[in-house]
Amino acid sequence: MPERPERPETPGVREVKSAARTVELLELLAARGDRPARLQELADELAVPRSSMYALLQTLIAHGWVRTDVTGSLYGIGIHALLTGTSYLDSDPRVRIARPHLDEASEALGETIHLGRLDGRDVAYLATRESHAYLRTISRVGRRLPAHAGALGKALLAERPDAELPEGPFEALTPNTRTGRQALAADLTEVRERGWSVDREESVLGIVGFGFALRYDSPARDAISCSVPVARLTPAHEERIVAVMHETRARIEATAPTTAGAPNWR
Repeated sequence: MPERPERPETPGVREVKSAARTVELLELLAARGDRPARLQELADELAVPRSSMYALLQTLIAHGWVRTDVTGSLYGIGIHALLTGTSYLDSDPRVRIARPHLDEASEALGETIHLGRLDGRDVAYLATRESHAYLRTISRVGRRLPAHAGALGKALLAERPDAELPEGPFEALTPNTRTGRQALAADLTEVRERGWSVDREESVLGIVGFGFALRYDSPARDAISCSVPVARLTPAHEERIVAVMHETRARIEATAPTTAGAPNWR
């Protein structure tokens, strides 16, 4: 099971085990994607008695959070997970503000543009505008990518002191991924000096990414990036990408709503 993002704890409040178990089950099913699970697999993975897991699954099926096949032996994530995720995006004014700017950048560059948010040690994709010039990458809204490996994540990690970096070693997504803490810290130093991050086939072979932190929060939680196939990347095109993405960042930061009068989500 993939590592879960770190969650803030509320001092003096004891975790509700049934609620935690429900969340863990939904995360496990979501992580499996198009690979449905059997009852015993889920019970073993979460170390839950088979009878308890069955009862939990039936409750979630009744409420639309889990689905099962006609035999009742396979389980997958339900449609209410999609509806809730869509509600998250619709309720975020910064995502709404960013979308037309992502469209403009993608149109100007002919490349794929992303908006992501730091969540623990990962970046979650909140919006993607795909290029029509090449086959789509594996990125999509709702996908998570380790922050140390991609342009979005490195742009956001560079907004924080190196002391906050975990010890590592980090997961290698490609042979080019920086897996050592020292190597990553050196890269982040260059990001701070340059003003943007570069992912040269560190998260996906054949793809180069350029990441720009959005500094309407301090430290920044959101970033935008441009993903380009290596075969399409020339020095002149790279220069154009950096210029357009700089302009896009400035427009988003200028129009993004402040937190004044709104909930300060943690």
